Amino acid sequence: LPLAMALRTSHSLKLNNTTAPRRNTHKIGRTNVRAMAASQDELKKLVGYKAVDDHVKSGMTVGLGTGSTAAFAVERVGQLLKDGTLKDIMCIPTSVRTKEQAEELGIPLCTLNERSELDVAIDGADEVDPSLFLVKGGGGALLREKMVEIMAKKFIVIVDESKLCKALGPGFPLPVEITPFCHEHTMRVVGSLPALKGCKPVLRMGSSATNKPDGDEIAISDNGNYLVDLHFDTPIADTAAAAEQLKNTVGVVDHGLFVGMTYQVVVAGTDGIRVAGTDGEAAWW
Repeated sequence: LPLAMALRTSHSLKLNNTTAPRRNTHKIGRTNVRAMAASQDELKKLVGYKAVDDHVKSGMTVGLGTGSTAAFAVERVGQLLKDGTLKDIMCIPTSVRTKEQAEELGIPLCTLNERSELDVAIDGADEVDPSLFLVKGGGGALLREKMVEIMAKKFIVIVDESKLCKALGPGFPLPVEITPFCHEHTMRVVGSLPALKGCKPVLRMGSSATNKPDGDEIAISDNGNYLVDLHFDTPIADTAAAAEQLKNTVGVVDHGLFVGMTYQVVVAGTDGIRVAGTDGEAAWW
């Protein structure tokens, strides 16, 4: 049975021609997904498709996220538009990459200039803590992601279980978008903020789409800014304070802490799909 059909009809899902044992079945919403020996890409596809199936309806304005997980949600929107399941929707992309993918799939697009209110936005995350606070921006699109997703009535986060953490900080560097003007000064100021004590600011080099150095030139965001990744040895003690102090720093455009924005987190793991947040369960990690 094709993956898309399985997700739409709530039939048992088979991957690699193997059906997982019945005892590990989880029923969440309209989807019945059995435990599976799945690759990370397969897990990303599951949550991307489920988020669209459960939350995107005809006539909606939808925010399209950026990254390898969000790309599957964009793919699913394109499929459902093509087969007529979805009609009269308008989507707002959060990056040039997402815009190009959506255009290839024939998805109608606009910007916040045309529509400031969204029904739902769907995107991945680099880390999710038990308060459903996020670190985002590993792919360099944090500013546009936040601008779009904060305007959505529902912000649906889609991740595989490797992105769940006890506390933000040590597991994934925190991206911060800063102005090119006197960027070294801004990096020093950020590194000295009380709520970020102990962090090591590292200027992103090469491609803006990865926090791994892959070139000799300074990485440039879609907005023409620089990106700095803050490395932590210990957890951020007060995420809300860190977010506020970063936002109040002159020279900082925005940061990758998404605090108090999440409506729901859809998580794919070896035991199937689970949902945390509104209409789901309490965080279990």
